[in-house]
Amino acid sequence: MSPVYPFDEAATARAVLDGEGTVTEWSEGARRLLGWTAEEVVGRPVAELVEGPAPIVRQPRWDGTVTLRHRDVRTVTVWLLVHHRPPRDGGTGGWLVVTPLEGDRPHPADDPLEKAALTQSPCAVAIYDERLRLHRVNDAMAKVLDLPEERVRGLRAPELSGRTDSEEVEQQLYRVLTTGRADDSRAYVPVGLHGRINAWLARMAPITDAAGRAHGVCVAVHDFTEQYEARERLQLVNEASVRIGTTLDITRTAQELADVCVPALADFVSIDLLDPPEPEGEPSTRPVTAPVTLRRAAHQSVNPGSPEAVLKPGQVDVYPASSPQADSLLAGRTIVAAVPSGGLTQWLTWDKARMERVSELGIHGTMSVPIRARGATLGVAVLTRFRRPDPFTPDDELLAEEITARAAVCIDNARRYSRERATALALQRSLLPQSLPRTAAVEAASRYLPAARAGVGGDWFDVIPLSGMRVAMVVGDVVGHGIQASATMGRLRTAVRTLADIDLAPDELLTHLDDLVVRLSVEAGSEGSAGEVGATCLYAVYDPVSRRCTLARAGHPPPVMRPPGGPPRQVDLPAGPPLGLGGLPFESAEIELPEGTVLSLYTDGLIESRERDVDVGHALLCDALAAPSGSLDETCDRVLHTLLPAGGASDDVALLLARTQGLPASRVATWDIPADPALVAPIRKQVLGQLDIWELPDASFTAELVVSELVTNAIRYGAHPIRLRLIHDTTTLICEVSDTSHTAPHLRRAKTWDEGGRGLLLVAQLTQRWGSRHTADGKTIWAEIALLDE
Repeated sequence: MSPVYPFDEAATARAVLDGEGTVTEWSEGARRLLGWTAEEVVGRPVAELVEGPAPIVRQPRWDGTVTLRHRDVRTVTVWLLVHHRPPRDGGTGGWLVVTPLEGDRPHPADDPLEKAALTQSPCAVAIYDERLRLHRVNDAMAKVLDLPEERVRGLRAPELSGRTDSEEVEQQLYRVLTTGRADDSRAYVPVGLHGRINAWLARMAPITDAAGRAHGVCVAVHDFTEQYEARERLQLVNEASVRIGTTLDITRTAQELADVCVPALADFVSIDLLDPPEPEGEPSTRPVTAPVTLRRAAHQSVNPGSPEAVLKPGQVDVYPASSPQADSLLAGRTIVAAVPSGGLTQWLTWDKARMERVSELGIHGTMSVPIRARGATLGVAVLTRFRRPDPFTPDDELLAEEITARAAVCIDNARRYSRERATALALQRSLLPQSLPRTAAVEAASRYLPAARAGVGGDWFDVIPLSGMRVAMVVGDVVGHGIQASATMGRLRTAVRTLADIDLAPDELLTHLDDLVVRLSVEAGSEGSAGEVGATCLYAVYDPVSRRCTLARAGHPPPVMRPPGGPPRQVDLPAGPPLGLGGLPFESAEIELPEGTVLSLYTDGLIESRERDVDVGHALLCDALAAPSGSLDETCDRVLHTLLPAGGASDDVALLLARTQGLPASRVATWDIPADPALVAPIRKQVLGQLDIWELPDASFTAELVVSELVTNAIRYGAHPIRLRLIHDTTTLICEVSDTSHTAPHLRRAKTWDEGGRGLLLVAQLTQRWGSRHTADGKTIWAEIALLDE
């Protein structure tokens, strides 16, 4: 149960008005003063009770003498104390009107309350009687209240201040009165006519007679505002160091600065930043000149939705020299301007939209603080007050400058990070394939996503056409993030393409790549110690003629394959050591891929996450690949949507999907070549017959010459058995001659009197490209002839 306080409601005339001046509450004391009952007054405008024009109240508190109309037609002149009540819980606010009715009642000469008054004490003292109504105040307390004693005598604490939280003070007074034990109370509230917010320590003690019976409560109030505000400033600076700079995002950091300053320092804060002279460039260190172009980065207000803001985040505005923003940036220091003194008149006259906001909200002061870091001007923070009545003080300036200086370093760090990230991302995207080549072996699609917060990494992927209609697919991941990782990735990707061009087997290619990473580690080291360069890689070669794929990996996640009509499954592939360890072997595995198989190659950022186990990520990948889709691009998007959080991955992600395509047997012709050079002519005739079947008459002359030269060379310089193979694609005719010799041919310049040495030169001139590749049994010489569009 709530305690029953000894309050005589009839001892104070009390009324509550809403924001429109309509009576919402009417006490028994008000009925006693004017004769009107609550039923007769509640819901009516208070102006009907005032004789003559009602006073216009614009301050949080007002007191004065007013002539009121009594129910019996006569008028009553009374002194009223009016408090403004701010809105609460979505309400509209209102007014509390009180006047004491028994403040001047006589008291016995031996009243303990009379003896307790310390009129000339420098400490503010108030005496409350046993009904907890104000009995006496000394001169110091009257000065604090800014009200004469004779007017407020007889009021309760909530009626004296008008604040709802004063009811807690009254409860403390009641406990002291009933228990006889002293108590202390701390408050940070506005007191007096001008509503200046002070910190107060109230010491309450019972006033007793000779018998020890409590007759009232003595309250001594001490102002410790300076100590309180010093502690608050220190706490705010500490809070700023924790809350500002939690990310390396410029907009987020600017918003954190605005959030810290509201409402601790201002009612509305705007953060406007200078755009760098060049996109992603360094901020200028030259002096700022008017007019100043600024971009709104963030703002915050005590009002939901920030109705005070004229600009939205991201919008640009031009500020003349008379504006607080430009004034502060031109001066290079904090500028405080007061609206009543005319400090903003010139600017507001120029900017009508802001003039309307200032007038509408009652803005009375601004403080503009330049945002500077490492000798460069980044922008300006403008703090505005309209709800808080007190102006900005020198201590406020120092506090705002301290917080802004901390935020400036964070904003500059975010700028530098964004600039480096953009540079690394541009470098990485320039090193990654802009588009995947169209091949007869696979249909491919890819995605690359940089890490959301860790910075650009060294993930890469590639599709490399090889001889014989084959295609190489590679996915790799360099350890680390930033420009260095991107640069290393570019070197490794170039090396892979070079090694793939000489048709190395996957395990051999990874061995050479491992040697390169070891050398890069040595180059990255210092003082004789190796650097920390590492990478993982998965390399696969698919042959559409045999429909077989050879794969090898170096510490990389194994691929996932989805055969036609079957569920996705992980390819069983030897793990292999990561690149950069040096001296360890790599193993290849060969698998058959039916036509239409989807092969998924990816980096660990796709399946690894702090929120889930790797096995869960692998299962999600299989589920995403199993879902039916019309294209590989749709599958890529579904995989990323399924496995990555909405805010972005914590690590780089590279994804390469390839759907295998087989070459029909009718597109391939093979001959075993006898060792007799005299039988080359019949072979040429058979080749021409095959070209007629394929309806390629335009390629007959070139094909006949190339076949004759390659077969003749194989018979003369190669080792038996020798095999000729023709492969027909829609745009290319490939001639391949294989033998068991490991000696590779090479071009040479024939002299005028030489009888030979010009065959391969003719082949090189007549074909689209040519080359040789080593096989397990020897070598293959190949040449590609471009076909005319059919």
